[in-house]
Amino acid sequence: MQEIKCPNCGKIFQVDESGYANILQQVRDREFDKELERRERELNEKRDRDLTIARMEQEKTYGEAMEKKNGELAERDRLIEQLRARIAGSETEKKLAVTEAVQEKERALSEKSTEITQLKNDLELQKREGELRERNLAEKHQGELRLRDEEIERLKDFKARQSTKMVGESLEQHCMTQFNQIRMTAFPNAYFEKDNDARTGSKGDFIFRESSGDTEFISIMFEMKNEMDETATKHRNEDFFKELDKDRREKKCEYAVLVSLLESDSELYNNGIVDVSYRYPKMFVIRPQFFIPIISLLRNAAMNSLEYREKLADLQNQQLDLYHFEENLSLFKNSFADSFRKASDRFNDAIKGIDNAISALTKIRENLVKSENHLNAANNKLDDVSVKRLTKNAPSVRALLEDMKSEE
Repeated sequence: MQEIKCPNCGKIFQVDESGYANILQQVRDREFDKELERRERELNEKRDRDLTIARMEQEKTYGEAMEKKNGELAERDRLIEQLRARIAGSETEKKLAVTEAVQEKERALSEKSTEITQLKNDLELQKREGELRERNLAEKHQGELRLRDEEIERLKDFKARQSTKMVGESLEQHCMTQFNQIRMTAFPNAYFEKDNDARTGSKGDFIFRESSGDTEFISIMFEMKNEMDETATKHRNEDFFKELDKDRREKKCEYAVLVSLLESDSELYNNGIVDVSYRYPKMFVIRPQFFIPIISLLRNAAMNSLEYREKLADLQNQQLDLYHFEENLSLFKNSFADSFRKASDRFNDAIKGIDNAISALTKIRENLVKSENHLNAANNKLDDVSVKRLTKNAPSVRALLEDMKSEE
């Protein structure tokens, strides 16, 4: 139910949707009738002004022509008088001259009358043309109104026969058709396909990308939203901003665009391209008729910075190459240092081994020297050994040895 306040009495009364629509239609018809009457008055005033100007110009032209003709007639009368004076003795010649002058005057008057008749015919023709244009204008407006009403009825019937899913798919198909109609002429190298990658848990409707060589200079994530007029719970455009920004970041797109038929009565969204980057970065909301313009606008802006993007990509590649060089140099330094450390450890181990070997050989030498000394002492002691000394404290052994020696 709609509440309406009477502008005269101030009384508030309620009407249902059909009554409100009837009142609105009456107001629109009345406004159209007023506009038609105003246009008729303007056309009539313009026609009257044109007729007045033409009439004034005709009267001025006719007056000038009459003055000129009167002057010519006066000149002819003077000539006639001269002829009369010159041929005073000849009545036949005088009558002939007068007859010729009268015929000339009548011929001039006939030509002027023909010219006046032509001007009247022209005025009548202009009047008829004005009336014809007026009728054509009225018929054109009536035809436009009839076509508008038929289109409204067709859209209402179309929406009534569609499910909510089909309404959204129809908007997607509309945008796809619009793009494909100019794809080969305006965007021959662009990528524009449905987003079918739902690995992150959600996906947009379409992704637009375009590159120059290996440098991608523009990427847009599109989301299409529509709903039936009879839907009980009406959505707002803001309800889809957060999810669209999430899809844009996950799919690594630079811009996000919501193509929406929601909030059809909103003056903000009906005026054109709406920048909502104050809520989410690089996000726009548009009506379907601005689908191609927003792509062209963002693409042309990106192409203006393409040269700087390519230079930046070259610098980034150079920085990456320098990073790889420094990384390889660092790896070489670390590997060389590790090999040098290992070689140094082995060298130190070898030096220690040599030192240990020298120490061991020195001890062996000392032991050998000591052994030699002991052997020399033993040899000296051996030289000092005799039977007499051995049997010094063993007289029986000495006796036995002496016996053996004597037997031999």
